[in-house]
Amino acid sequence: MKLFGMPRWGSDIVEFQLVWYGFDYELVETGDLFEAPDAADALRQVNPLRQIPTLLLDDGTVMTESAAITLLLADLAANDSLVPPPGSPERASFLRWLVFIVANIYPTYTYVDDPSRFVAVEAAQESFVRSVHAYARRLYAQLEGEASAPWFLGERMSALDIYIAVISRWTPRREWHSQNSPKLTAIFERLEALPEFADLVGRKSV
Repeated sequence: MKLFGMPRWGSDIVEFQLVWYGFDYELVETGDLFEAPDAADALRQVNPLRQIPTLLLDDGTVMTESAAITLLLADLAANDSLVPPPGSPERASFLRWLVFIVANIYPTYTYVDDPSRFVAVEAAQESFVRSVHAYARRLYAQLEGEASAPWFLGERMSALDIYIAVISRWTPRREWHSQNSPKLTAIFERLEALPEFADLVGRKSV
């Protein structure tokens, strides 16, 4: 498989899962899609939206959307360790909060990465970004209120914990989470301490 992405970007969500399942993959670093036009142009050949993560499967199939990739990888691995199977007591909560993260929290970063795509008047963009960040903090508070321990779903680790670990590195960043989201903080610290991720976490922290 080929994973198009960048360290500390959304592609980390997929790379953690590839490592967990033991898939052979190649990370194709795209470059900064906002600072390097050539990077966006190259990615367009496999994903017209020029977004990461983009995963190219062994048979040439292109997969986008991290939630779809999450469900597919569990199928390909024939392994339910990150995705509760149908009929399991955690299945409904897993699906609910997976979609909550990708449909509500994740887009806030899309809005502020390049606010000119959504607010044409430059003078209004700064206020727009502040409002989006404030909204994201409210969403994180809702996620914090629903989190269990030791993992988000309780005793069962899942891909939700990987999402939490990755997005916690983005604004408002981990210092804010340590003060405002103690349950989420405990989850991402526990996940990144797992020996399976030692090498990957080391590379992402550089």
